[in-house]
Amino acid sequence: MTPEHVAQWVNSHPLSPIHVDCAVTVMLKIIDGKCKMRPTEKVVMALLYDCVKHLPGQILQADLHPLIATARADEDDEDDEALKNLIYEKRLMAETAISRPVMKGFKAMIREQGLLERRDEEEIEV
Repeated sequence: MTPEHVAQWVNSHPLSPIHVDCAVTVMLKIIDGKCKMRPTEKVVMALLYDCVKHLPGQILQADLHPLIATARADEDDEDDEALKNLIYEKRLMAETAISRPVMKGFKAMIREQGLLERRDEEEIEV
């Protein structure tokens, strides 16, 4: 899946503000190492985040984007405990703000709409 393919998908399937928040939350989970998606799915979700990060969310604040950018740029820096802790806190806050059914619905929608491969219900991890 290429950045162009994901951008085309986003243009054909505009996300609602709460779904933008879901994409941001998944990005935080990926950075924090808590995302249970397959490695290939994590790549697609990072590309999705890149395509929608400029869009307004419903719950989460836009100040998360510079933090995410810093964390992604510093992925090799294992010594930045303060950054790791801040990402952890922001991930927990985002997961608390967005209900589990909303997140599950978001992931089901992106599978149904063809961004991610469909999976059996018991395989899907949020």
